[in-house]
Amino acid sequence: MFAHIFIYRLKSLLRNHEGVFWTLAFPMILALFFNMAFMNLNSFEEFKTINIAVVESEQYRNDPYFKSALNEVSYNDKRMFNVTVARSEEEADEMLDNNDIAGYIIVENPIKLIVKKSGIEQSIVKNFLDTYVQTKASIETVSKNTNFTKGDVFALPYKNNNYIKEVSPTDSPPNNVLNYFYTLIAMACFYGSFLGMSEVTNIQADLSPLAARINVAPVHKLKTFIYSTSASAIMHISEMFILLIFLRFVLGIDFGSKIGYVILTIIVGSVAGIAFGALVSAIIKKSENIKISVLIGVTMTGSFLAGMMYQNMKYIVSKKIPVLSCLNPVNLLTDAFYCLYYYDELKRYAINICGLLIFIVISYFTVYLLIRRRKYASI
Repeated sequence: MFAHIFIYRLKSLLRNHEGVFWTLAFPMILALFFNMAFMNLNSFEEFKTINIAVVESEQYRNDPYFKSALNEVSYNDKRMFNVTVARSEEEADEMLDNNDIAGYIIVENPIKLIVKKSGIEQSIVKNFLDTYVQTKASIETVSKNTNFTKGDVFALPYKNNNYIKEVSPTDSPPNNVLNYFYTLIAMACFYGSFLGMSEVTNIQADLSPLAARINVAPVHKLKTFIYSTSASAIMHISEMFILLIFLRFVLGIDFGSKIGYVILTIIVGSVAGIAFGALVSAIIKKSENIKISVLIGVTMTGSFLAGMMYQNMKYIVSKKIPVLSCLNPVNLLTDAFYCLYYYDELKRYAINICGLLIFIVISYFTVYLLIRRRKYASI
């Protein structure tokens, strides 16, 4: 009997083209749009060497320390400035007007910075000049009151010892776009709620002719529900695996090296989505359209709070209302993928998965309590 119900339910799900679209095709299309929108987002975080100019003058030629500072200053092993020497201020102004440089420097007392607009690059150059002027003044003061020469003292600030070591919890590089795709997978998993809703609807005889026939069949409706839900779970998990393969090998989304745990997370997420749909369908005794509206509304709200539309929302909720992060199953699923990518240890991941498992158990237990005693006077 199990095989019969399982196989025919699976065939029914495969023939439901609208359901396949929303649970598989729609997330894939959305992932393509995400990829097109965010593919260059990380490049903005990379530091780019700043083009500047220095006006040629006798004071600049006679200041080897300033020349050395401009040419040797770096950020993350990358030169901070590309320096061009302009023969005159008119030439430097022309380069500035053509946006060839972020600004130009006139070496006099005090040093001047000429810019056309304000921005990050201009602020970096201004901060460098302020630091240089302060350091130079300190060096001159020290050299006057000690036996050190100016050249010896000038080299001292570059020999500072660093007693703090930065240790990353993982070898995975930071990536600002991953959370969007992780939330997309979580949303797709909870779109499996449509399948869970259908399974409960199909055993409520007052909602459809199919449910009426199932209730008069010589098989306990809870057994029918379990057999049929198993087919929905296999169907939805398979769809999520296809989505995972598409994201990893077509779009190149990185899930880290713990692929076994990623697969486990997909399975748990799919089951949680189906359980959520069954719970809503069992609680709400209204039409199917109302149930679908509730499922979409709750899923999309959970996705928003997990950072799908605005990445920082996940951290805002975690900081301001931490209990909401724990109660939002979409966030738990998103955070599980996040942990697998960023952290080497699995403590936080285990907490998320346990939270989802508790959600699944509570959902199905509530469904059992609500539907096991429902009787119908006539069918």
